[in-house]
Amino acid sequence: MQRVIALRERYLTDRQFTLILSFLVGLFAAVAAFILHWLIEEIQLLLTEGFDTETFNWMYLVYPVIGIYLTSLFVRHIVKDEISHGITRILYAISSKRSRLKGHNCWSSVIASAITIGFGGSVGAEAPIVLTGSAIGSNLGQLFKMDNKTLMLLVGCGAAAAIAGIFKAPIAGLVFTLEVLMIDLTMASLLPILISSVTATCFTYIFTGSDSLFTFTLDNPWPVERIPANILLGVFGGFVSLYFIRTMTACESVFGRLKQKPIAKLLLGALILSPLIFLFPSLYGEGYGSINILLSGKTEADWDTILHNSPFYGHSNMLVPYIGMVLLTKVFATSATNGGGGCGGTFAPSLFIGAFAGFFFARIWNIYNIGVFLPEKNFALLGMAAVMAGVMHAPLTGIFLIAEITGGYQMFIPLMIVSICSYLTIIIFEPHSIYGMRLARQGKLITHHTDRAVLTLMSLDSVIDKNYTAVSPDMPLASLVHAISKSHNNILPVLDNAGNLLGEIDITKLRHIVFRIELYHHFTVRQLMSQPEATLNVNTKMEDVMRQFDRTDASMLPVLDKDNHLLGYISRTHMYSVYRKIVADLSED
Repeated sequence: MQRVIALRERYLTDRQFTLILSFLVGLFAAVAAFILHWLIEEIQLLLTEGFDTETFNWMYLVYPVIGIYLTSLFVRHIVKDEISHGITRILYAISSKRSRLKGHNCWSSVIASAITIGFGGSVGAEAPIVLTGSAIGSNLGQLFKMDNKTLMLLVGCGAAAAIAGIFKAPIAGLVFTLEVLMIDLTMASLLPILISSVTATCFTYIFTGSDSLFTFTLDNPWPVERIPANILLGVFGGFVSLYFIRTMTACESVFGRLKQKPIAKLLLGALILSPLIFLFPSLYGEGYGSINILLSGKTEADWDTILHNSPFYGHSNMLVPYIGMVLLTKVFATSATNGGGGCGGTFAPSLFIGAFAGFFFARIWNIYNIGVFLPEKNFALLGMAAVMAGVMHAPLTGIFLIAEITGGYQMFIPLMIVSICSYLTIIIFEPHSIYGMRLARQGKLITHHTDRAVLTLMSLDSVIDKNYTAVSPDMPLASLVHAISKSHNNILPVLDNAGNLLGEIDITKLRHIVFRIELYHHFTVRQLMSQPEATLNVNTKMEDVMRQFDRTDASMLPVLDKDNHLLGYISRTHMYSVYRKIVADLSED
């Protein structure tokens, strides 16, 4: 490998080699997406082939629980690492691990999510594939010793390729990387991400043909008269997104309390998930079949097929209550799947809830004859964009993804209206997306705010100087002078026998004493030490570190662990040097 790297450095520039790697990332991400969807389809076909559509099926109570249990065994005993919250994990790797994802992430999420979703877990395959694609990019970059900035770009290439490959939507893949992963697009990063997206899309066409993921034909063109209804749908989608995020967070906290009790988590997940899927079979798996019914249906008989396999079969008057109940319970089914030990994402559930929300909105509007007639299938499409834009805080992704995967470019203006209105509604209540909110609370979320992004990328550990000369409080001035001669810093910490910080000696404040030999045995360190202007701890955010330096105007500040033991010092000069280097790297084109 060293020889290959040497040959690469000799004949190819970093930029040229990055373009080659972006092509490979696109190819491998497309292959991973194809394998995952093939596995899911085969497992579902094997398990549900003999189901009678005219009645309910008791196996809906069993299959999802088996899938969650098998997934939890796979994760605990084979992977032995946490692989849930795929996109959040990518964001964390970018901000805190210098874009380094573990090697097993290239395959573990594919297998785990295939088992979970194939057996009926009510989650999506997109987040696991995005994690897989990003891990492929990260590990290829690490293999060829690429720098941190290139690693971040390759992680973005993998995510874009995953979205583009799953949905055959290259523009949506590009925009997703910009909006959700917060990777800024310069001319240096635009081309590699586009190459990955287009490569993944082309290979997906080769693997699966030219059919879109969803079937949608525009029968009723958009008139200006529907603008008020579009705005209201956008606001409704924003509140549905808020319900989705808040409920998901509450459910995660409940399952989080059972983290050390996998059997209890499985039982709780089973008690929630099995009855829901039994009553509402639309919740089984990703739910793309149900979305297609809403998007392609033309008559009541078409839409009534969504009631198949459920206790409501044959009761057309129950369609609207059924749609409403599915809309409310999908988030619980998704939370129970992941919380019980399954593996999957919230990408597909947001599309699912959006389609049901849009259809529900239009049907209620038409039943009560509120205004101009609203075609339900069109509003199911618009609902998908609205909820996705709200849940992910990504209006552009919602617009382009829905337009690309349905071929519904004639709906571009209403797609923009509902996505923008949904986003503007939810940011009043939730400043961060469902993926970023966990990291935002910890101050580890990369944003497009350059200063904050740089501070997030800086780790406290990377700027701590642990090479210090410590002195004891009872040391005489003569010995202190000797210690000063060996120190390379102006600050010497004063520590007790347990390593606790008692104070510090600032050399610049002792110039009037250190040259007076007659005083060497009259003073001790305890008499000469002063207290630091401020102290930092291992959990202090870099933004707060900067504030402390600005407030105190200190040249160095000590960093303590939770037991008050000194870890080292942070130098203002060194910290600003690292800051400037990262700014230069981010700004380089």
